[in-house]
Amino acid sequence: SLFQVHPSVSQALAGNRPVVALESTIITHGMPYPHNLTAKEVEAIIRAEGATPATVGVIEGKVHVGLSSEELDFLSQCKTSLKVSRRDLAYVISQGLSGGTTVSATMIAAHRAGIPVFVTGGIGGVHRDGENLDISADLTELGRIPIAVVSAGIKSILDIGRTLEFLETQGVCVATYGSSKNFPAFFSPQSGFSSPHQVCNPKEAAALISALSLGLQSGILFAVPIPAEQAAAGQEIEEAIQAAVKEADKCVTGRDVTPFILQKVNELTKGKSLQAIALIHNNAKVGSQIACALSKRQNEKSITTTRQNGNLNKVVIGGINVDFIAKGKTNTLLSGQTNPGSVCQSFGGVGRNIAALSRLGHNPLFISATGSDFHSEAVFSYCKHMNTSGVVQLKKKSTATYCAVITASGELSLGLGDMDIHQQITEQYVSQFEDQLSGSTLVCLDGNLPVTTINYVCSLVEKHNINWYEPTDSDKASKPFLSEAWKSLCYASPNFSELCTMNKTLGFPVPQLPDTLDEMLDVAMALSRPLLEHFHCLVVTLGACGVLICGENKAGSIYLQPRKWKTLGALFYPALKVTAEETVNVSGAGDFAGALIAGILQGRDTDSCVRMGLLAARLSLASAHPISPFLTSDAIDPNKHLNWTRP
Repeated sequence: SLFQVHPSVSQALAGNRPVVALESTIITHGMPYPHNLTAKEVEAIIRAEGATPATVGVIEGKVHVGLSSEELDFLSQCKTSLKVSRRDLAYVISQGLSGGTTVSATMIAAHRAGIPVFVTGGIGGVHRDGENLDISADLTELGRIPIAVVSAGIKSILDIGRTLEFLETQGVCVATYGSSKNFPAFFSPQSGFSSPHQVCNPKEAAALISALSLGLQSGILFAVPIPAEQAAAGQEIEEAIQAAVKEADKCVTGRDVTPFILQKVNELTKGKSLQAIALIHNNAKVGSQIACALSKRQNEKSITTTRQNGNLNKVVIGGINVDFIAKGKTNTLLSGQTNPGSVCQSFGGVGRNIAALSRLGHNPLFISATGSDFHSEAVFSYCKHMNTSGVVQLKKKSTATYCAVITASGELSLGLGDMDIHQQITEQYVSQFEDQLSGSTLVCLDGNLPVTTINYVCSLVEKHNINWYEPTDSDKASKPFLSEAWKSLCYASPNFSELCTMNKTLGFPVPQLPDTLDEMLDVAMALSRPLLEHFHCLVVTLGACGVLICGENKAGSIYLQPRKWKTLGALFYPALKVTAEETVNVSGAGDFAGALIAGILQGRDTDSCVRMGLLAARLSLASAHPISPFLTSDAIDPNKHLNWTRP
């Protein structure tokens, strides 16, 4: 509870997306208000480069990795904020105080959160008159934390030569970023010293950071020279620094020296030193580009490794709900009065139900959205067995809720849903997971998603993978078919009504609702034929009647893997019997599909895959939860349930 990572940061890290850490003493002690709000400008630069900013600060005794706009405002105007280095962390936290973190404290917090790149203006070092052992904790921290620090070098108010020697003693790799080895001095691109190493671009810098995986327990300092157009005032500022240092020697000591000198330099240069702080903007841009290159490098390596191991990523994108299931004690529920029954809270959503593949030996990345409310906390607690790192929590939004009223026999009497949050699963948000999507062997979409998101994902996926669409209801079944997006999909699991909607959307004629099961099967096969021009397989669910599998005919069965033949066929499988007394919940949409997908991923034959799906559906019907807590690989193992009649 004393260490809080902002949701945007934790989600980016979990998704292997680039994150850049920032210190906050520039807000609390480096610049006066409102100039210190340049921190927001720095964050905007990082976002524009495709990374997530994570400003570190201490607020009322808690270390925050990632600050909201309101929290940045608070630190920028807080009159009692402290300057928090490593030595101060424990005290400030224990006293419930607030403060800006220095380079050393920020490195500690960033490393603990798993952030590999940290951007600052300039690091501390060995002070002039270093024989008095006035050495910044920044240097020792660089010597024991494997993190990359991007800065404009060492502040020119320090002894740069001795600082570089101290960094060498600490085992810190120092590299100038750019076309030369000249080591910069904050306001000046040259200090008169050279770096031991040089990197020319983000790709080279990312490769250097990756080498920290060797187990080196020390960091890297990237020294970024101030851009030439911003260094024109450098000489004037340097002269002002010399004057400020002499005055500081007369009246201040210790940790007060740096703020005093910076303030004095600002006065002597009439604000030009503040203008030169634009170098921090440049550092942010460079650091973000390095973080993006590092993220890309790591994701490419991860995809290559998983492909070599035959275990590609799996992604499910869709809705997650808090369900309230009310079951009456009679088959007839009277309106306008209270009916006897029972009410149960559970957790559902078609996407969430399919992502319950995690119970069956797979752990797909689940991408969704919730509000930032007590419902969402319950969702994350209940779904902790799943990979929910792709679920974003949105402030001032409500987590999706669904209320179903069913009769004693299990028939749905009334359903109500608040699903607006699903429209926040936008193309922009999902695009942050592009690497995972592009390298996935399974991508499953549910119909709750916006059309633009469905189109975007379909544009990424490869046809030979398992790309599955679960319509969720008749109104949403049309979404992929409003464009050419559906031709990128391999599988869909509509019910009969949803299958009719798909055909209508494509302009195909749809007959009237058939009267008998045989007629329904004939119509379903006819409606499936035009879709199978592009789909590998259609799984038409027929409720209590069973399921119709349409696809490639192979030796009297339907081949569920990507298409190899040209002969189409269909198989009907009757549902497993569940009595009215056994039926507790009818809201388990996605349970059949999830188990069927698990069978396909395991390479099982069609009969076994369908059997797994039907067993999972029966478990859900007899459970108060959309996905039974008793769903396991053993519970739906077709070899352990032999009372099976081949269709």
